[in-house]
Amino acid sequence: MDINKYIESGILELYVYGALSEEESAEVTQNIKQYPELEKEVEEIEAALLDLSAAVAPNNPQFLINSIKQKLESGNSSIPQRKRTRIPAYIGWAASLLLLVGLFFMFNKNRELRESLQAAQAEKAQIESQIADARNDAQKAEDLLSVVLDRNIIRVPLEGQEVAPNAYATVFWDETRDTAYIDAKNLPAPPRGMVYQVWSLKLSPLTPSSIGMLDNFEEDENKVFELPNPNASEAFGITLEPEGGSESPTMEQLYTLGVVES
Repeated sequence: MDINKYIESGILELYVYGALSEEESAEVTQNIKQYPELEKEVEEIEAALLDLSAAVAPNNPQFLINSIKQKLESGNSSIPQRKRTRIPAYIGWAASLLLLVGLFFMFNKNRELRESLQAAQAEKAQIESQIADARNDAQKAEDLLSVVLDRNIIRVPLEGQEVAPNAYATVFWDETRDTAYIDAKNLPAPPRGMVYQVWSLKLSPLTPSSIGMLDNFEEDENKVFELPNPNASEAFGITLEPEGGSESPTMEQLYTLGVVES
């Protein structure tokens, strides 16, 4: 066998790349075992391929460029003449590796752009929600202010009772609209599984009628609740009841009570 001619044929590169058929690969394997020069050549090809493969690491693109330049440097006197004749083979895999790296960075860039776009869209949605909430809160504040300032609104202060002496609430009752606004910011937060329930009271005989519950108490920032009140109320009371409310008030949990001035 002409060893140099066999090496220059490029079959050893194809062998290392796994591009030969089983029969051809078996034949090359047999030749490598027979000729130490071929085994050494294969080791050099594998080492060069590993150098280039290591350069594909996404955090080391400069190493890839330097490695490819080094492999393609035709003027380097340290490269034997027979190596320079196989430069097209190096160019093939160098180009492939560059393509892979380019695709990788393009994919990463597109992913970063998508993530940035999604973050911007989420931030935009959050800002729009905050603006809507602010407008809604401003409208609520304006409506409540008009209620408070309306001379026809009946203001009923509810004083703290034995179970909660420091508790305090105010009912703004609009008789013409059958609506009561409960200012409950001076009530303590209800325990888990409990809810405040508001009662309209007739005093003689004492007859309580539920007008609703102060749901989502902790989530409500201004602690002002609008409840329907079609009753001819003589007093109002607020009790602490199990979640879902009760049919009649639990007097042991009466937090506030106030009488409508005649």
